[in-house]
Parts: sequence; structure tokens; C-alpha cells
Amino acid sequence: MSANMLEALNKLAAIKQLDKAQIQEIIVESITATLQKRLEPEADLQVFTDEASGSIKVSFRSLVVEVEEGLGQIALGEARSSYDRQAILGDYIQRTMALHEFEPKLVKTAQKLIQDKIRKLEDDKIQNDFNKQKHTIVTGKIKAIDDNGGYRVDIGYTDALLPIDEQIENEFYRVGDNIKAYVVNIRSGQKGVVIVLSRTNPEFVKKLFEAEIPEIFSEAIRIRKIVREPGIRTKVELESSDPKVDPIVACVGPKGTRIDSIRKELHGEQIDIVVHSEDIERMIEHALGIEGVKRVIIERNRAASVIVDEADKVMAIGKQGKNVKLAAKLTGLKIDIYTQSEFEEKMAKERGTISHVTDLDGVTPKIAEVLRQAGYTSVQDIFTASVDELCNLEGMGQKTAERLKEAAKYF
Repeated sequence: MSANMLEALNKLAAIKQLDKAQIQEIIVESITATLQKRLEPEADLQVFTDEASGSIKVSFRSLVVEVEEGLGQIALGEARSSYDRQAILGDYIQRTMALHEFEPKLVKTAQKLIQDKIRKLEDDKIQNDFNKQKHTIVTGKIKAIDDNGGYRVDIGYTDALLPIDEQIENEFYRVGDNIKAYVVNIRSGQKGVVIVLSRTNPEFVKKLFEAEIPEIFSEAIRIRKIVREPGIRTKVELESSDPKVDPIVACVGPKGTRIDSIRKELHGEQIDIVVHSEDIERMIEHALGIEGVKRVIIERNRAASVIVDEADKVMAIGKQGKNVKLAAKLTGLKIDIYTQSEFEEKMAKERGTISHVTDLDGVTPKIAEVLRQAGYTSVQDIFTASVDELCNLEGMGQKTAERLKEAAKYF
């Protein structure tokens, strides 16, 4: 530990935005605790900082002995030459030493204690600052990229981490780039606490909307829900508390400037504005974001079938199925997209599956028993079987098999 340790620690306090008085208090406490273990109570130990020299001084009483053997003792010759010519064995001499004059092992012990306490002070400050800034957006500069692909970001009062699982997949930054991110969490580790940032969290988009759109910040428009596939598409469900305020118009802004600003920050991510509706069928239409919905059928088990024209089917499903997937998340329903013909085929298949073979014309109890023993119990079983398969059944002729197939086809 160098003679100008005090200056170094004061610089550290300034960089880390720590309280200078607290740093000096830590220094005094740590050195006092370290030296007291080696000194007798009557040593009258005092530790103080010398601002003029930028060093730490220690004052304590030393017993005059023939040969100095440890801390708290002083050899008779040194006592007489440096302090008191009249000193004799058994006297006590008040000595003042700079910290760096003590044995290295003792200094290192004090140094470690100081470092541990300063780290604790820094962690407490980071925790306090996190409590003030959690759930907000911060702006910082990329400081480094760690071995796991995480970005170390200088956000002013500390370095934060944008881990790889909180990054948008196709976004890449270099050291020195500026970045915005959402303060999502705080982690504790061997190196202390660290602020965790996110650019994938839906709340990041919410804060961008609040910052860009005055009507949302003033709560004239309320964000009900946000669902997101980071880097690809986000759907924001909005509800206006003022009938005069149109959520879409407000969010798009003059010539699209507001929504474009948000998309730019998200590097072109598609943003869908969805106006809330209490009518579940209309809400599904809004969530899908297409105008060509012909019919919405709400089914059991929170499922819905949506019928669209062939030309609108690809748009309704979206690239990699993302549009319908996000619409399902937004509404809380399982959504399937069909054309009219696909839906009719689906319904016919379901009718055949749940209908018994006895519902087909021409199925006598004897034929029904033959079919049952062979595993054919539903109309759909007959529909999918071939004529040859049915003819192989005991007592089943060609004409009977063809008649059953024809009945199942038009059931």
C-alpha cells in the first residue's frame, strides 16, 4: 500500500460517487481494528488522515525495551535517539508512524479490510440507486463485451450488465456505442452486486411508449397489455379513457413520427397498435390486425376459429406464425386460421369422428357389430378406410362396402 493511499482512495470515491467522509471513516476503522489486535489496551491507539501529505498516520504508545520484538515496543536506543534522551526501560513513548512504515503483512491485512468495506459501501450504493431506477429506461455506453456475450454498460453511477438472454437476437453493438435499456433486476455475485438491463422485456416497449406519447404518459390512453417477439413483432393493447382520443392516431403521431421513433429505437421491430374491445370476437379481429376476417367462432376450452379469405391467410398467420401467436397471447385464446373450405372440411371431419357408424344409412345391427369388432366405430373410421379394407371384413360384400363409403362421404 503506497504512501499516497489516501489520495488514491479519495479518487476512487469520486469515480464511484461514494461519500469521501465515509471512505475516510472506513480507513480509520479498518486500520484501528487491524492494529488493535497487535497492541495492548494501554497503547492509546489513534488513527488519523493527514490531508497535507495525503497519507494515513498512526499514533500509539510503545513500551521501551532492550530489544524490540513486536508492535507496541521500541528499543531503548531508538527511544533515546528519536524521542527522549532520558528514556529508560519500562517507559512509554508516544510514537507517530505513517501506515506504509508498518510491516507489509500488517498493511496488507488492513488493505484487504478497507477494500472489503468499500466494496460493501459500493454495493449498498448500487442497491440504493437500483431501487430508485428499477423499472426505468437508462442510457449508457458499451464499455466491454464479456466472455458470455454480455455487454458491460457504463450507466453513470455504476457498470451494468446487458446479458445475452436479455438482448434482441439480431442486435449487435461495439465498445463505445450508446445504448438504451430497461433496468430489470439486480444480481449478487462474487464481484458484488450488478444492475441487470434488458431490451427484450415488454416493459421496455411500455416505457418507450410513455416517453414518446404524451397521451399515454398523462393516462388519457392506458396500456392494457403488451406481448412481444423481440426483434420481430410487438402488439400493444390500448384503451382510451377519453372518447375524443383515438389511440391509433395518438400513437402514430403526425406523419407517423411517434411510432417511427419507437421502431427506430427497436431497430425496425414491427409495432402493432391494438385497440381494446370488450367484444371478444372483435378483439380477436383487432389483435390479428387484418380487415378480411369473415367470421370468428368462439369454441370451448378458450379456443377460436377465424375464417379468412385465401388472400388474407398468410398475413393473418404472419411470418413464422408470429402474428397469430402474439394475437393468441394478447387475447388469451388459442386461435386457428382457416379459409371457408378448410373450416368446412374440419367440421365434417369432427362430425365424422364423434358420430357412430350406426348413424350411417344402411348400417344394420349385424353390420355395426362386424365393424365394431374390426375397430371401425366412427363415421370418420369408415371415411378413411378403403373399399378393399372393408371388403376383407367377414360378411362384408363389395356393394355394402361401397355403399358405406358413399354414405360416409356425404355424411
